[in-house]
Amino acid sequence: MSSEAISRYPIANVDDLPADLRGIIGAIEEKTGFVPNVFLALAHRPHELRAFMAYHDALMERESGLTKAEREMIVVTTSGASNCLYCVVAHGAIVRIRARDSRLSDQLATNHRKADITDRQKAMLDFALKVSLDSASITDDDFVLLREHGFSDEDIWDIAGVSAFFAMSNRMANFLSMRPNDEFYALGRS
Repeated sequence: MSSEAISRYPIANVDDLPADLRGIIGAIEEKTGFVPNVFLALAHRPHELRAFMAYHDALMERESGLTKAEREMIVVTTSGASNCLYCVVAHGAIVRIRARDSRLSDQLATNHRKADITDRQKAMLDFALKVSLDSASITDDDFVLLREHGFSDEDIWDIAGVSAFFAMSNRMANFLSMRPNDEFYALGRS
């Protein structure tokens, strides 16, 4: 384990958090075997952590025309473009697990256009990057292209929602200098 600070701000003691957050974090720890640093860092402001987790789950856990692996692909690709170490490493582990591909997250974080993915997924990620980095330039032509790849309007909303949410998350993680847990680096690699 790294002895480096995981945040510029004091981290929360899980035992001191409100019961609902303790329960959510405890369930995640039980499932993964560790508490991801994002929860400890954002728990500095429990009400904001609660809102963050609710919106995360609304985007990432709901039924969608996008698979859970594809939603994580969006996170890794846009986080790579935003130079967010925490999200690339943490969500890269989730991509490796959900896609059952030990190389994919590294490809996505570096250059999704050269990744071993479908043309449909490349179009999805091109649009995700546009939402994340240059949303003012989105036009109706973007919707036409995505529809040609089989995305519904609801799927397009999902691509945009995940991209926008993680643009905020990337900025908070960079602002906090949030360090990924060491455990993330090995997950899904063997």
